[in-house]
Amino acid sequence: MATTGRKGRIFIITGMSGAGKSQALKSFEDLGFYCIDNLPISLIPQFAGLVGDRRYLRNVALGIDIREGRFFKDFIRTLDNLGKLGLDYKIMFLDASDEVLMQRFSETRHRHPLGKNIAAAVKEERRLLFELKARANKVIDTTKLTLGELKEVLSAALELKRTAEMKLSVISFGYKYGIPLDADIVMDVRFLPNPYYVDSLRKKTGMDAPVGAYLRRQPGFKSFLKSYTEQIRTLLPLYIKEGKSYLTIAIGCTGGRHRSVYIARQIAETLSAGGFSVSEYHRDIRK
Repeated sequence: MATTGRKGRIFIITGMSGAGKSQALKSFEDLGFYCIDNLPISLIPQFAGLVGDRRYLRNVALGIDIREGRFFKDFIRTLDNLGKLGLDYKIMFLDASDEVLMQRFSETRHRHPLGKNIAAAVKEERRLLFELKARANKVIDTTKLTLGELKEVLSAALELKRTAEMKLSVISFGYKYGIPLDADIVMDVRFLPNPYYVDSLRKKTGMDAPVGAYLRRQPGFKSFLKSYTEQIRTLLPLYIKEGKSYLTIAIGCTGGRHRSVYIARQIAETLSAGGFSVSEYHRDIRK
């Protein structure tokens, strides 16, 4: 994969056990990255010294997880030291719902790295990884992603230019199916009348014109959409200033088929027209 600039890039792939880190590393390998799984954290600084040297490595993906045991507590300090080396590194944190993680371990019959019963291990791992997740450049919720969709998400992230550009994802969802774990900003639009209760609109979605026309007729809808979109545009430079390269905006309604879909599409189109790099995804539209 071609790159620009003199420095190499490091993508650190981490997250919850069972969330898909191994599959993510395979995707990075397909994209031309040199991948290492479970590199001891104590060796990261020495290895990082090779990245960016034209004689050695240019693009690297490192898989790090809770198996690192006692070394894991030093991970945050190690990441801070990487910045002092002038390296361009990004942290991608893979996550999934507790129910899905436990189901994956049960189906594969793999032992959780923490060696406890699965429910207790997942809870403990979330506690241990809380700070690391908060520092991640991109959180990817794999709860409902196929392997192909995961690769698409990673490919989109890698297309981010080496500038202050931010990659935006606008997602619609249904609260009855849970809030997306990778959401940075969440807006609840259940204050709007639900088209589901209009017989002619029940089987349609927010992608259909009649649903959009119905929502636009609701009092205060246009002013809400304008003010909320402007609020997001105002916040984006602040997120960029804080080093955020990826931002996921989640719009939720009850079932994720009508209100959230239409509003997410309107926001995505407005931000895209404003020059931002935007992807649009309707998680629950087919349910």
